[in-house]
Amino acid sequence: MITVVGTGTGAPLPPDAGAALAGAGLVVGGRRHLAAATTIPDTAERVVLGPLAPALDAIEQFLEKPADQGRAVVLASGDPGFFGIVRALAERFGAERLEVHPGVSSVATAFARIGLTWDDAVVVSAHGRDLRTAVNVCRAHPKVAVLTGPGSGPAELGAALRSSGRVLVVASALGAGADSGAASALNAGAASGSGTASGTGTGSAPAAGSVTHSGERERVERVTPAEAAARDWGPAVSVVLCLDEARVLSPMRAIAGPPSGPAQWALEEGEFTHRDSMITKFEVRALALARLGPRLGEHVWDIGAGSGSVAVECARLGAAVTAVEKTLDGVERVRANAAAHGVDVTAVHGAAPTVLSDLPDPDAVFIGGGGRELPAIVTACARRARRSVVVAMAALDRVPAVRDALVAAGLDCDGVLLQSSRLAPLPGDVTRLAATNPVFLLWGVRPPARSEGVAQ
Repeated sequence: MITVVGTGTGAPLPPDAGAALAGAGLVVGGRRHLAAATTIPDTAERVVLGPLAPALDAIEQFLEKPADQGRAVVLASGDPGFFGIVRALAERFGAERLEVHPGVSSVATAFARIGLTWDDAVVVSAHGRDLRTAVNVCRAHPKVAVLTGPGSGPAELGAALRSSGRVLVVASALGAGADSGAASALNAGAASGSGTASGTGTGSAPAAGSVTHSGERERVERVTPAEAAARDWGPAVSVVLCLDEARVLSPMRAIAGPPSGPAQWALEEGEFTHRDSMITKFEVRALALARLGPRLGEHVWDIGAGSGSVAVECARLGAAVTAVEKTLDGVERVRANAAAHGVDVTAVHGAAPTVLSDLPDPDAVFIGGGGRELPAIVTACARRARRSVVVAMAALDRVPAVRDALVAAGLDCDGVLLQSSRLAPLPGDVTRLAATNPVFLLWGVRPPARSEGVAQ
């Protein structure tokens, strides 16, 4: 058996670690955990947990020894079953050989420090992973916890979220304890109105720049993304919470995590404010959404957004969305429709393809406008899209050039002419079929073998 002990957020080991360590023949853990483990037998082998592979090899070699050599014990920060070492141990040795004692995770502790529940939070790990997934989740959801790592910390996250309207709560060295100076800082902040101590029962985060819980080492600070980007946070960051303060308290639900996907998509045109029927019809939108495949952690562009119906639908399905619209009244219409449906859409005023150079790379792109510039827009989008580009056109003449642009960018191209007829009432309580305007829908999908060539 391998005993895995979650140490929570503090260096002093939990009580149930003592018995496990007393009979240990091998103890694997971080330096501070090993230093705090005073009950390890002198005969036990100690392995400092750094790179994972050597530690797993040491455990495997120890398990081959006779049972009377003692047990293998792994000490891990937080809850080792939550983005922790339990996954690697189960994959290598089998879950049936693990005895896990969970600790309190840094995510739970950070939310506790600011007095917020986290059953409705999205948790994403940027430790050893591409930061863009965490950024997209933060842009799309109002309550996100980001597990950070070197190169993917508060500064990098803040730089990517400058214009998002979010606030960041940076929790460092959680569990290291508070001192009387921290209490004085909390009281002074509360008295002056510049800060809010956790546990007030309001459910809201404190004012920007304030310290909600600080000590000799532990520190929980609320900052703007710009403030986070301007600082060197050091190696002690435990977790970063990204919050939309207007929506941090959601109604009680029976299922934890982000809200489930919408019960319905390809909404009726009447669900959106639009100008002179300038909106992607729901039949076209249904197929476009199927080919775009918007999902949590991804970024979608809606070019020539108009009413923003496609942008809003992609956001409802969990993606971070940027809508590009060349008219100011169109930009306001996109924002109004996003607000009406309770989703976040970044509306950008400008003309494609020029304005696209300032945007983060997309996973998928929908193009619903463009005029004579359409081939150039498709080319620019197809070069940067990681996965797919979908183009809707009413004009037959533009189809060949768009198809050529998709193929030239290395995408596999397909398409369809959509013609539909809707039920419409006639006098006398009878019904006719009313034809809608035909629309060409072309899509290009990047083949997996060639996806490595896309800019990261």
